[in-house]
Amino acid sequence: MVVLAKPAALEQISLLRTPEPWETFSGVPAVDLSGPDAAGDVVRACERFGFFSVVNHGVPAGVVDRLEAEAVRFFASSQAVKDASAPAGADPFGYGSKRIGRNGDMGWLEYLLLAIDRDALSEKASRAATSTALRDAINEYVVAMRGLARSVLEMVAEGLGVSPRGALADMVTGDASDQVFRLNHYPPCPLLQGLPPSCSLTGFGEHTDPQLVSILHSNGTAGLQVALHDGRWVSVPPNRDAFFVNVGDSLQVLTNGRLKSVRHRVVAGCGLKSRVSMIYFGGPPLAQRIAPLPQLLAGLPLYREFTWGEYKKAAYRSRLGDNRLAPFEEPPVAAGHHHRS
Repeated sequence: MVVLAKPAALEQISLLRTPEPWETFSGVPAVDLSGPDAAGDVVRACERFGFFSVVNHGVPAGVVDRLEAEAVRFFASSQAVKDASAPAGADPFGYGSKRIGRNGDMGWLEYLLLAIDRDALSEKASRAATSTALRDAINEYVVAMRGLARSVLEMVAEGLGVSPRGALADMVTGDASDQVFRLNHYPPCPLLQGLPPSCSLTGFGEHTDPQLVSILHSNGTAGLQVALHDGRWVSVPPNRDAFFVNVGDSLQVLTNGRLKSVRHRVVAGCGLKSRVSMIYFGGPPLAQRIAPLPQLLAGLPLYREFTWGEYKKAAYRSRLGDNRLAPFEEPPVAAGHHHRS
């Protein structure tokens, strides 16, 4: 067996096998949001895969292009300029490089993690976004993503028969909703040149998103992978004209497991082109109670009730790859067990 020696600078970042062309997933559901059965298409995609792309979404291309250009400009800044946006103390928001969270996860990326207050960057996040042009581009983009998240969650409710139609959407678009925005930059890695071409790096390790939904857009560089329900990892082909929607853990609980959050990761470092992605995370208010909706309970609840604040705190204490929902699952009822009063 040949043991590969990683360059010292990569010691804490896991190697991944470079995806083969045949592993590209051609079956990504593309939901036309203007279609006559868009709500049914959304729910079927969520049930089968936990993710899908949306087209005819109504988001102007210029909104995306402006943000991508400003993101590229920011990440091309000097390291000193970027480090000036780094968080202080235990604050997770701001600029970061390689270290993801505070529990030992590492990846080949740099990023801006920003808090959203209603439909714009929070005051603290505005200071981290160093230029007026970048702040304006993010705020414009966030408004579009809030609208898209609302449309998707209204369709989820409609397709599942949940009323009112805005029951889920209101959780992520209210004044107190807990929203986060992330810009990720995965540069090529010259240190991989001494390793076989079958070696790539973990850009962002496998995980699920804790919120209700996340909406992702990226440039034309591949790297995103998702785990299908049978456990296979497949590569998602980039599509600059579409947005990708992921089911999050909270939506899995609200639907009592009917919709399952999707595990995903990013393979980085291979090739000559950078990958730039922008992700909007739609979460509810901290005090929002998360539990299976009574309208969707055909049997026993699979999860105990908790607040979004409790789950968020637990999620940020965990490693990326942990099963974050496990501590909130109801214990299975033994077959033949009957309660006696």
